[in-house]
Amino acid sequence: MIKNFYSFKDKTAVITGGAQGFGLDIAKKFLEFGAKVFIWDIDAKLLEEVLKNVNNDNLKSNIVDVSNFEIVEKTVNNILKTTDIDILINNAGITGPTNTLWEYDIKMWNKIIEVNLLGTFNCCKAIVPGMIKNDYGRIVNVASVAGKDGNANASAYSSGKAGVIGLTKSLGKELAHKNIAVNAVTPAGAKTRILDQMTKEHVNRMLSKVPRGRFLEVGEFTSLICWLSSEENTFSTAAVFDISGGRSTY
Repeated sequence: MIKNFYSFKDKTAVITGGAQGFGLDIAKKFLEFGAKVFIWDIDAKLLEEVLKNVNNDNLKSNIVDVSNFEIVEKTVNNILKTTDIDILINNAGITGPTNTLWEYDIKMWNKIIEVNLLGTFNCCKAIVPGMIKNDYGRIVNVASVAGKDGNANASAYSSGKAGVIGLTKSLGKELAHKNIAVNAVTPAGAKTRILDQMTKEHVNRMLSKVPRGRFLEVGEFTSLICWLSSEENTFSTAAVFDISGGRSTY
């Protein structure tokens, strides 16, 4: 899928939700381009399988619940003992069940916000100081068109991703005087396991809104992430990059 080559030699990346889907594909491409990669996930078994299957000395894994700042901070500090962190991909996220707002389970609503929004905040809070010290960093926050449009029966997910967009704009402006770029991407539905969390009716409704008439391919998404994470991105920051097949046009 990716025809361009981006050099990530001597760069270290942290990718949350890195054991599957978008995160794993990004990790593999970063490795191909020469980066050292730390994938974070809460699924220890999946992480073990990835390390075994990928079999690359530059790939490391950490069991991390991004909604827990103490765990995030401890993991970051351990990584910083051996290397700087140059790239952060905040990809960890959950959709949760589909339901109307007034019928939504409060604990589940809060959990979705904690993972999708608070998790992004936690990782940025822990990693950004090191980027400031080195005057270099590339951060990409994975949001969603749901954060722009608001999906019916997905108020928690839509709210969390809208928050990620706002966080990205704020942080990007705060760091604009540094060689640190902070951007968000807003994909439409893609062929990943996250679709398994949704009802068939909800998935079909999502697809019906995409003018291109198909779901996003994982490789297409990775291509955009690679440019945003590279040294070639010297100017774009505090921005939202749409990759929705024409669904969102603003």
